[in-house]
Amino acid sequence: MKIKKEKTIIIDCLKCEDQSDCCRLGAWIDLEEATRILSLGIKGDFFHLEQDKDFPSGYKVGTSYEDEECVFLDPDGLCRIHKVDYALKPITCKEFPYEGNKVAPIAKVLCVMHKSKIMKLTEPPANNGHIG
Repeated sequence: MKIKKEKTIIIDCLKCEDQSDCCRLGAWIDLEEATRILSLGIKGDFFHLEQDKDFPSGYKVGTSYEDEECVFLDPDGLCRIHKVDYALKPITCKEFPYEGNKVAPIAKVLCVMHKSKIMKLTEPPANNGHIG
């Protein structure tokens, strides 16, 4: 049995024309990151506190309510946290569309660049104008 090897997808977010698309459903961030952000008085709230051992503090909070966009996204499509200090931007936001060195599953829904890469990988080769 032949094992099919997955192609590595590399995404350059700086080439994306719609960089705020990936913020349209918010993100899960570590509770300690949220606490630092709130201490600076940056406009925004956090939602859905949950225990999660995959986060350093053991807790995560969401940056959006239900399926709404991230509350830290300005009308100009830029992140208010990033505008104040990139170092404060949550790790999950900095690393998106990656998660654990692989393209995150949610990237299939949110990432325009991921979708275009997948299309290129799955499109049949061009026939150079030849038929058949």
